[in-house]
Amino acid sequence: MEIKKLEAAIEAILFTMGEAVELERIAAAVEHDADTTRRIIRNMMDQYEGEDSGIQIIELDGAFQMCTKAEMYEAIIKIAHVPKKHVLTDVLLETLSIIAYKQPITKMEIEAIRGVKSDHAVNKLIEYNLVCEVGRMDAPGRPILFGTTADFLRSFGIQSLEELPVMNPEKLEDFKLEAEEELQLKLDI
Repeated sequence: MEIKKLEAAIEAILFTMGEAVELERIAAAVEHDADTTRRIIRNMMDQYEGEDSGIQIIELDGAFQMCTKAEMYEAIIKIAHVPKKHVLTDVLLETLSIIAYKQPITKMEIEAIRGVKSDHAVNKLIEYNLVCEVGRMDAPGRPILFGTTADFLRSFGIQSLEELPVMNPEKLEDFKLEAEEELQLKLDI
């Protein structure tokens, strides 16, 4: 298949699926190896980025998805009437960051870190499709394990969890000391 036909086939696959498609599945569909397919898709990504187009191809943890460019949001909501932007409160952001960095994690572990019940926050994050059930812990009661979704990656503009910011080790040590002091104050009361 010539390159333009391969690009057209990949474009049709990504457009039709409407969600992230794994590289291996795309490669199998266009009957090429993964490396060649990846090079073609990355070339397409560059082409979309360089032209005055309202769409782009993004990479999400080894999968690719066709979507609209962020700067087209205003035009889209004029047609859609209801923007799909969710408001992330401080509580939701705190809970989401715990899940993102500690996944897979149970609700009980989240609550131990936060120090308060987290049912509402976790349920909201599931509703927003930023978090999902990723399995069950092999422990009494088989508690649900939570992790982030492809929508989480997409929403924060990262390709994989490895791109999450790393905390400065000195800052982390300061936070640990503050937490220990706070815990000691609560125990003394």
